[in-house]
Amino acid sequence: MKRRILCVALSVVLLSLPWLGGSALTLFVAFAPLLWVQNDLAEAVNRKGRPRKLWPYAVATFALWWLATVWWVGFAAVIGVVAATLVGTVLMSAAFLIYHAVWRRAKRPLAYTVLVAAWLAYEYIYLHNDQISFPWLVIGNGFAQDVRLVQWYEYTGALGGSLWVLVVNLLVFEASKRWREWRSWIAPATAIVLPAVLSWIIYVTYKEPTGKIEISVVQPNVDPYHAKFRVSQYRQLTLLLDLMRESPRSAQVIVAPETAVDEYCWEEYLNELESMNRIRDFVRDGREGTMVVTGAMTYVPYESEEEAPFTARMRGGQWLDRYNSALGIDTSRHIRVHHKAKLVIGAEMTPYYQFLKNVKFLTVDLGGVSGQLGYGDVRQVFTTPSGVRVGPAICYEAIYGEYYTEFVRNGAEVMCVISNDGWWRDTPGYRYLFAYSRLRAVETRRSIARSANTGISGFIDQRGDTSGKLGWNVRDVSTQSLATNDRLTFYTRYGDLIGRIGCYVFILSMLYFMAYRIKRRSHIVD
Repeated sequence: MKRRILCVALSVVLLSLPWLGGSALTLFVAFAPLLWVQNDLAEAVNRKGRPRKLWPYAVATFALWWLATVWWVGFAAVIGVVAATLVGTVLMSAAFLIYHAVWRRAKRPLAYTVLVAAWLAYEYIYLHNDQISFPWLVIGNGFAQDVRLVQWYEYTGALGGSLWVLVVNLLVFEASKRWREWRSWIAPATAIVLPAVLSWIIYVTYKEPTGKIEISVVQPNVDPYHAKFRVSQYRQLTLLLDLMRESPRSAQVIVAPETAVDEYCWEEYLNELESMNRIRDFVRDGREGTMVVTGAMTYVPYESEEEAPFTARMRGGQWLDRYNSALGIDTSRHIRVHHKAKLVIGAEMTPYYQFLKNVKFLTVDLGGVSGQLGYGDVRQVFTTPSGVRVGPAICYEAIYGEYYTEFVRNGAEVMCVISNDGWWRDTPGYRYLFAYSRLRAVETRRSIARSANTGISGFIDQRGDTSGKLGWNVRDVSTQSLATNDRLTFYTRYGDLIGRIGCYVFILSMLYFMAYRIKRRSHIVD
């Protein structure tokens, strides 16, 4: 009993370390202790002669892993920690317990295939679920701080890293049964070294295209809970413009954070708003070649309830939809708008809202954005006055690899990520959200300029290396020249192929398992 508990604790620590600032190398052995517990319980019986139950150990492992890595969400809403832990634990445990059931009743190669395929299927479905999705702990995302190990993500995406980790753990587990025999360690060592060497070769040989664009990122460091509501929008915008003036006049893009503009922005009247005119006047003052990319809350009205989507609400006798938006502003009268589509559960959307519209307590206020927002249908791309196409991802959108590639498929040559990380406080949350963008840079081979209200603003090149970072509680501007790119990677073209294959393999494996059990009961196979 004590050994099993120690194994669970060891798995939790090894799984959590990459998300808490440690190396992703621990992931290669993180599942092995839990696999040992599963093996031990599958071969043991209780006093009544029945197999001992695995589920308490599996649930404990995955619940503690979630709690250890998303506890910081509790600074904004404890319900967020509870919901993420509950849903994530159920899905992870289901995949592992299905593997356990197959392991006890069929041959080991089939059980191992089921484990890998079930886990990849769970991650793929969780990534692509529009209602309940918080894929913070996709295993492949654990390499966000170790991008030199996974340069081949441009072919596989993060699910390729998940596959790598799962296979290595199974090989390590098998080798540990004969740990005194050095030959048993050849397979796991090879499985680790070969992809890492390939990644290093890609890293050192990759050459960015020669096209360049100069971008400045602004970090205003406004408290999203208090100052954002106590300080007038005029003063907040003045602060923002003062920071923008510190950028060089040669900057072709200036990036400001998510919801940096706090005015009520009716999209049909954007050109008449004071904030838009002040930003446009700033650009006209000797910066005619500059585009400002900034976040704002925008509103779209509808004539009637029948015309309005389910996310719309009635305000002042009119139906309207509210969007978390990115705006592209230059000297022209045309303001580009991108609507965020990957919304944060609880803060920006309520799962199955069309059925739960009247349950108000299910929404919380995170930094001035709360309630059910509208969804964007298209990943818009902004074109600068010099003709460079910029993709404006908003915060949470940078977690979703295949979704993120839609900006690139729509023509983005360089990416901006705007965020408001202040509500997390000085915790691992904002650090790792920045790191996720490093993986997206590798997957798409697009440079990234990231502007956060506070947290980490900075730049990421096409190999995932960072520069010009602004840390926590810093008010400043940073400027870099980033390489542009118009080529599409394999992953950008085809997305999460590994996840889709995992779903098919899982279904086929379970069908094979059921056929195997029927034949065995009929004494057709041993």
